[in-house]
Amino acid sequence: MKNYKLTLQYDGTKYSGWQKQGNTDNTIQGRVENVLVHMLADERHTDIKSIDMSEYEIHGSGRTDAGVHAYGQIANFKADTQKSLSDIQNYLNTYLPLDIRVTQISEAAPRFHSRLNACEKHYRYTIDNKEVSDVFMRKYMTRLKADYDINAMKKAAELLTGTHDFKSFCDNKRMKKSTVRTINKIDIKDTDGIITFDFYGDGFLYHMVRILTGTLIEIGTGKRKPDDIPEIIKSKSRADAGFTAPPQGLALVEVRY
Repeated sequence: MKNYKLTLQYDGTKYSGWQKQGNTDNTIQGRVENVLVHMLADERHTDIKSIDMSEYEIHGSGRTDAGVHAYGQIANFKADTQKSLSDIQNYLNTYLPLDIRVTQISEAAPRFHSRLNACEKHYRYTIDNKEVSDVFMRKYMTRLKADYDINAMKKAAELLTGTHDFKSFCDNKRMKKSTVRTINKIDIKDTDGIITFDFYGDGFLYHMVRILTGTLIEIGTGKRKPDDIPEIIKSKSRADAGFTAPPQGLALVEVRY
């Protein structure tokens, strides 16, 4: 079997996130796996029911939440197929919904794993703070009109940078694994009323980017102070951090290896 690496774009608006779930087939992973298995069945001239779908699980670099988008999600799968790379890409894009696209495909090393081998992920959260909201981008930005103190948010971002226990910024109350993560950089920009938060780190916990954004928003609107950040981190209590920002403003931009 060969190991294939995919780069995917998707509009997550109508999907229940990346991860395949038992109670719905409306996930990105589920949709891509379904098309892949149909491709293999067609190639072998066999019924899809004869193929063990568990053998062809697609591994994503991260589990984006319901409503969250991706410009550069990375995934990998192993398959025994005679199809060329372009044939696989064309088949997937022909039968996938138009809001999911495979933008690149390549053959990866046998032991490559999209999640385990990732060294940095880049997420972007976007807020529409214009006087008049942008009609055409409303599914990809969160409308939170306020008078933001950008400098205060930047100061708080500096205090979040580095290696910390980010348990306060995780919505998984049953998290048993380590909640220590490293944030390499947080860039905050205000471009004509469009505020972007770019997060770069080695990995992110459940809802972590959205909670970090919510906390920074509360600092930017004067509900908290930048100097509150060290105590929030120290407390390891979700109740001490800010609100969970809505999903539609978040996108996975890039994964680096």
